[in-house]
Amino acid sequence: MNDSSWQPEPVPAGPAYDAQVGPHTRPMPIVPDAAGRDFDDREARDRGAAAHGGSLFRAETPPQEPMPSPPPPPSQVPQDASPPPQKKRAGRDLRAAIGVGVGLGAVIFASLFIVKAVFVGVIVVAVVVGLWELTSRLQEKKGIKAPLVPLAVGGAAMVIAGYVRGAEGAWVAMALTALAVLVWRMTEPPEDYLKDVTAGVFAAFYVPFLATFVAMLLTAHDGPQRVVTFLVLTVVSDTGAYAVGWRFGKTKLAPRISPGKTREGLFGAVAFAMAAGALCMEFLIDHGSWWQGLLLGLAVAVSATLGDLGESMIKRDLGIKDMGTLLPGHGGIMDRLDSLLPTAPVVWLLLAAFVGTG
Repeated sequence: MNDSSWQPEPVPAGPAYDAQVGPHTRPMPIVPDAAGRDFDDREARDRGAAAHGGSLFRAETPPQEPMPSPPPPPSQVPQDASPPPQKKRAGRDLRAAIGVGVGLGAVIFASLFIVKAVFVGVIVVAVVVGLWELTSRLQEKKGIKAPLVPLAVGGAAMVIAGYVRGAEGAWVAMALTALAVLVWRMTEPPEDYLKDVTAGVFAAFYVPFLATFVAMLLTAHDGPQRVVTFLVLTVVSDTGAYAVGWRFGKTKLAPRISPGKTREGLFGAVAFAMAAGALCMEFLIDHGSWWQGLLLGLAVAVSATLGDLGESMIKRDLGIKDMGTLLPGHGGIMDRLDSLLPTAPVVWLLLAAFVGTG
């Protein structure tokens, strides 16, 4: 077929024909309507062709493939399409924490069973460093100037007096330390005097006075075993809370104070501490009984948890995570004493009630 067959027929001139005729179209007649006006009959012919199943003319170009639709914007992505859950990880360097813990345990146990006085010196050092950390953070974050010198001297005297003279000596040293704080602060301007001395008396009671009960545990004939029981129960309670809470913890215990603690972790602390208490009372403490160990473990789990929450409350008020950086993986000395300090008087009192102070 040649191209001549696609040529249009001759179009006569005149008003009866549409002058705008393309090279491949047949001219359409102009039909007058009832009002005498002319209209283009192309629409009528198109409707007729569509009724017979096709358009009037076939397309000369092949149909194009549909364009792929763009991805939906992020705002239209379903909200439930969350990323896969990540594996839980511990919040601290566990290797460093374990290494430091083992080193501290070796020092404590060696001093306990070689010379008791050396262990008293270990308590004094821990108290002085803890007071330094606490007073430094108070001044940095709150502008509170609790006098460190009378606190450190009085704190050391408190621990020694408790070891030598018992509870009576500890109370006398505590009173003298509070008086020294009041007098020492008088050498500075009176502004914020009440705030500074209040913080100083609080620090004297919170750190050295509570630590004195550890020295008082040591004065019994089985003193090293009592101190070991106190340390083991506190550490086991913390370990049980961490292990169970990290694996099964879902219900927050005190979200406004310490969001990481859970009720499941508290149950783990109680279970671990009660089991360890039964074993310690049965095999370490003279004249002790396993049922006494159950009660002792329960009390330690509660006091250790409250002590940890109390320390967390202080740090949250100060806006800090740790009291110091002296112990890698642990923070500062005060971050390790948080559960030990309030537990010491609880253990001393219960052991005195169960088997006496001798």
